[in-house]
Amino acid sequence: MTLLFFLLFVMIFGKMIGFAFRATWGLFKILLYIVFLPLILVGMVFGGLLYLALPILIIVGIISFISGLAD
Repeated sequence: MTLLFFLLFVMIFGKMIGFAFRATWGLFKILLYIVFLPLILVGMVFGGLLYLALPILIIVGIISFISGLAD
């Protein structure tokens, strides 16, 4: 009976931990694209790296445009 309880306990909380990791990864991606990428690009411009920031901005813009068309 204890083995059955332990097995079901691990199954239920294992699924919850997996869901927590997937949710955390999703939130991290949103935070990365909305907060950190613009801050990095602005910091690159102020740091004099406009020649690197502009191609990154263009590539991200094209990818977001294409992914927006796919939805």
